[in-house]
Amino acid sequence: MINLTDDMRNLIDPALANGSPCILATVSAEGEPDIGYKGSMMIFDNESLAYWERTRRQHLKNVKENPKVVVLFRDTKTKVNWRFHGTATLHEQGALREQVMARTVKDEIDKDPERKGAAVIIRVDRVTNLAGQVLQSR
Repeated sequence: MINLTDDMRNLIDPALANGSPCILATVSAEGEPDIGYKGSMMIFDNESLAYWERTRRQHLKNVKENPKVVVLFRDTKTKVNWRFHGTATLHEQGALREQVMARTVKDEIDKDPERKGAAVIIRVDRVTNLAGQVLQSR
């Protein structure tokens, strides 16, 4: 069962401000990997992460081609780390897009002044630690 906790929310939602933004890993249809920081990553609900995709570049292309992703969170101060394995869904319009945009941290949403970004919601299938131990699974 996946149940993203308040401890996870309390560390991930302010991660950018705390100097430990999440890292997103995606893979294209051809198998080419890509990884990058997502300062807007948030706990969306008890089973999902979300972020505001403002750059609309490689990660967006990869998510469209292959929705399987991994999000890495590591806080060097607390020594807490998690990997969230899941399936991403793109929301370029509608209520879910608006909900994610409304909850996106100011520093990230301000980099998209025309609000042309999209919401990406990741349904988490498994949470592991860096040693690969499964902490939660669907």
